[in-house]
Amino acid sequence: MNTLFVRLEGPMQSWGTRARWGERDTALEPTKSGVIGLLACALGWGRAHDTQIRTLSKALRFGVRVDRPGRLLVDYHTVIGGVRSAEGKIKINANTKAPETVVSRRAYLCDASFLAALQGEEEVIERSSAALQAPVWPPFLGRRSCPPSVPLWAGTGDFPSLEDALASQPVAGGEGRSTLRAVVERPSGQGMRRNDEILSLSLRTYLPRYVGETTVELDSRSKGRS
Repeated sequence: MNTLFVRLEGPMQSWGTRARWGERDTALEPTKSGVIGLLACALGWGRAHDTQIRTLSKALRFGVRVDRPGRLLVDYHTVIGGVRSAEGKIKINANTKAPETVVSRRAYLCDASFLAALQGEEEVIERSSAALQAPVWPPFLGRRSCPPSVPLWAGTGDFPSLEDALASQPVAGGEGRSTLRAVVERPSGQGMRRNDEILSLSLRTYLPRYVGETTVELDSRSKGRS
């Protein structure tokens, strides 16, 4: 087998691509860095395992199918007393003499469902598959406040391409559609550039990779299953 399927479905999920400071965005579909981070969580790897996580990310090709795009929600957050200056001191409001309030806007996808496919060597797929079925740490969909509502592990298989893999699986909930949008990894320099290849989880640094949007035509075996 060369492919692992991951079902990403829950009340809320968030996959940041440009999240900085008070603005926490989400992509319209799961990112590779987010899903590799999910696998690292299942394997029990933290920020001290940068080398292992980076190696895992480079060893896997990533594609994701949009079964249900969900709705975009932007939540307004305030946190009191947590703003530090460049010198490391808590910032004090000049008028109230109280610690400054952190204001942030955080975006989520509500009621969305995606099918991710990861392709690589059989040993890597087997280890990742086993970890998803018995995770060391509780996994989450991009943020810790976003737990999955269905099992993450959605099976394994052997397929010549990510497109063939994504076409082989049933749609979430058994919806009767035959074509679905998908985003799949492409060779370097081909397609759209996205900075979601993990370089260092501890430093939150990423490398570019290239993806292409496509339409997946479900094969006859997948249409009848739910």
